Amino acid sequence: MDWLRDTWTDVTTASAVPPTWVVAATAAGVLVVLATPVLWHVARHALTIVHEAGHATVAVLVGRSVSGIRVHSDTSGLTLSRGRPRGPGMVATASAGYPAPTIVGLGAAWLLARGYDLAVLWALLVLVVLVLVAIRNWYGLWAVAVTLAVLVGVTLWAPPHVQAAVAYAACWFFLLGAPRAVVEMQVGRRSSRRRGARDTSDAGLLGGLTHTPGALWVALLGLVTVAGLALGAAWLVAPLV
Repeated sequence: MDWLRDTWTDVTTASAVPPTWVVAATAAGVLVVLATPVLWHVARHALTIVHEAGHATVAVLVGRSVSGIRVHSDTSGLTLSRGRPRGPGMVATASAGYPAPTIVGLGAAWLLARGYDLAVLWALLVLVVLVLVAIRNWYGLWAVAVTLAVLVGVTLWAPPHVQAAVAYAACWFFLLGAPRAVVEMQVGRRSSRRRGARDTSDAGLLGGLTHTPGALWVALLGLVTVAGLALGAAWLVAPLV
């Protein structure tokens, strides 16, 4: 009980906002990851975990039954849910994946701007644990378990300045990575069309559900992620100005 009380006190106690160079350095580091194919492939698993968590969360909120989440070695994912195959609930579920990292990034930015670095790490820790319970394939189990182990190590044993740096890096990663993921989806859609294959992307699914062009959904999802990036960046920078 003492440990829980001490942990809660640490999570709910604001710390000083780190120096400007820390915020800038973590953003620059994330940009390097996004621009380096090997690093992006590894780090993108974290984006996929949050993406699928977004699908699962909205599925539950609209009354669907989530039967499992899969994360694959090519960084793709799949959330399986049962319910009506069409209608507003299915549209909401299908549209929730790509904005999910942006929403997580915005939540993290709001907390970081107020000095709650540790709260960000604990929130991510809880999110990953919930995804772990829903994982239904071995590779996904491994990917989520590794992510969880890293978060546990940083959250429980890293010094405060390292915790702050990791929290900022995670925030920037979700904010910056979300628009890139939308761009990748569009590139994949074009590749599928050239091969004559069916469009299985979220935008393609949404287009089929709503009888609208998939490109419209790419534009909408891109707009949401870019707007979220702009707002989150403003929150992160505001305390330093």
